[in-house]
Amino acid sequence: MNPTRRLPDLNHYLDRVAPTPLVPVRLDADGPTIWCKLEFLNPSGSTKDRIACHILHKAVRTGAVAPGGLVVEASSGSTSIAMALACAQLGLRFAAVMPEGVSRERRLIIEAYGGEVHFSPREAGILGALAGAAAMAEERGAFAPLQFENPDNAAAHRAHTAREILAQIPGGWVDAVVSGVGTGGTLVGLFEGLRDQGCSPRAFAARPVTGEAVGGAGAECCSFSGRIPGVVDGLSTIYTRFRAERADSLEELDVPDDEAVDVARRLLREGFPVGLSSGLNFRAAMMAAGRMGPDARVVTVFPDRMERYFSTELFRRAEPA
Repeated sequence: MNPTRRLPDLNHYLDRVAPTPLVPVRLDADGPTIWCKLEFLNPSGSTKDRIACHILHKAVRTGAVAPGGLVVEASSGSTSIAMALACAQLGLRFAAVMPEGVSRERRLIIEAYGGEVHFSPREAGILGALAGAAAMAEERGAFAPLQFENPDNAAAHRAHTAREILAQIPGGWVDAVVSGVGTGGTLVGLFEGLRDQGCSPRAFAARPVTGEAVGGAGAECCSFSGRIPGVVDGLSTIYTRFRAERADSLEELDVPDDEAVDVARRLLREGFPVGLSSGLNFRAAMMAAGRMGPDARVVTVFPDRMERYFSTELFRRAEPA
């Protein structure tokens, strides 16, 4: 027997990773305390490890993808990075289809894990990447996770992340959950999981609106938004899912981009190695807490780590006057 055939199993550690911490964070002395799930501490550096591990383990278990098989996904970054790492762990091959203009760091990380990176036209956005991934998967006989429509996306958070939060937060109760919306899997999954355990949380979807600090020339092109990477402007998909789950309501919070960037930078200075989506989520959580009162237990996630943002607005220095 060739001993290298056992290496993916021997080196596999994804099932042994401890739950990410849930910590109380306050940026201003008179500001609200927000409970933040430090998802940047997942192996690939983002919350997308949850769905990559959940979906790919199921695909391997059911035979949807064979050992050494190819996985193809459309993503602006974090999901592709998580899929690349998980495929490396599971002895699978991976190809990402990403819109032109995503940060160079993301491509380098995917390639470091042995993944392929293919670009779709920048102007076509996520729809172009989705079309490219579908065509590639069909042409090459690959497994397609289909994160935007796969119910296992939200199921990963429903089964794991939400239960971790309730086990970690004092008193085991959450009043509100807040998140930006990419695929919607995080917000839907957390809402469903918390409700399963007896909570009645309010769900807030954070939506970035154009400000002066980002957007325009020099903004990163990504599959969802040129302003806050990984966040969609439309919420039709998540509304459909919430109606299907008979949720009472989904509340939207408009967060100016410049405020999201400022909060992300403040979080960095407090020692949280986060990206722009964490700034969006935390600012929106502050707004949600303002609506609910000082005693409300508001939970959000810090979705990913800072290193995939080094060439973006987050780390761009202001020009001297």
